Amino acid sequence: MEPVIIVLIILVVLVFIALIKTIQVIPQASAAIVERFGRYTRTLNAGLNIVVPFIDTIRNRIDLREQVVPFPPQPVITQDNLVVNIDTVIYYQVTDARAATYEVASYIQAIEQLTVTTLRNIIGGMDLERTLTSREEINAALRGVLDEATGKWGIRVNRVELKAIEPPTSIQDSMEKQMRADRDKRAAILQAEGVRQSEILRAEGEKQSQILRAEGEAKAAALRAEGEAQAVRTVFEAIHAGDPDQKLLSYQYLQMLPKIAEGDANKLWIVPSEIGDALKGLSGAMGNFGGMGGGSGGNGGASAGAVPAQERREKPSID
Repeated sequence: MEPVIIVLIILVVLVFIALIKTIQVIPQASAAIVERFGRYTRTLNAGLNIVVPFIDTIRNRIDLREQVVPFPPQPVITQDNLVVNIDTVIYYQVTDARAATYEVASYIQAIEQLTVTTLRNIIGGMDLERTLTSREEINAALRGVLDEATGKWGIRVNRVELKAIEPPTSIQDSMEKQMRADRDKRAAILQAEGVRQSEILRAEGEKQSQILRAEGEAKAAALRAEGEAQAVRTVFEAIHAGDPDQKLLSYQYLQMLPKIAEGDANKLWIVPSEIGDALKGLSGAMGNFGGMGGGSGGNGGASAGAVPAQERREKPSID
């Protein structure tokens, strides 16, 4: 009985192994290449698949999703004989699992070498300045060449990106100095523009201030003149309303003479011709005032002034 049990166990194990090799589960977005006796038979898609055990074998499992592969920096010579290091990133996707398996031995290595050679051809026709400022142009040209070359491999290149373009250290120092000089130049220009604008605004402010000050002084002078005119008009009206005589005017004229002579700068004082008329009028006023004082029986000076009048009255009686 023991040999029979051993045989049964062996058969069960073989059946289990056969079932495992017969049923193949392929994940989503993947594919598997099936070979029968070393020859391509078919491609297994995602899901549950049945193969012939011990006859069909899985050659390769390929991921059909988009892949991202960065390549190390590659030295490239520009048109002006400068060596720059360029990092590239390739976005690709396998569209045909059979071609990707049988048309090229290693499509990753093939894409890398094709990228390097194509990049050298493109950069070789550009100078450094154009290389640094034409990334989109380089990306588009590189993608076109790669997509055309990798189509027969069952690969579609979706995108090519240049991560970094590093010129030599001496060129970087020169570029930094140039950039610093440009920034200093722009800063100086902006500062000069600011000073110019400030001076213009200050001049405009002073101009407006002088205009406003002149307008204020003009208005003040006009108001002052109007006030003086009104004062003169009021005094004139008051004088005419009071009906002054020549004596009062002469007295006022004499009161103004000391004010005319005031000031240290007045070295010469010219007596106007009208002062004689004023003095005559004032003397007549003082004489009348003295006569009024003598009639009231005042002091001796008043009586002395009254004697000639008495003598003149007594002369006719003597005759």
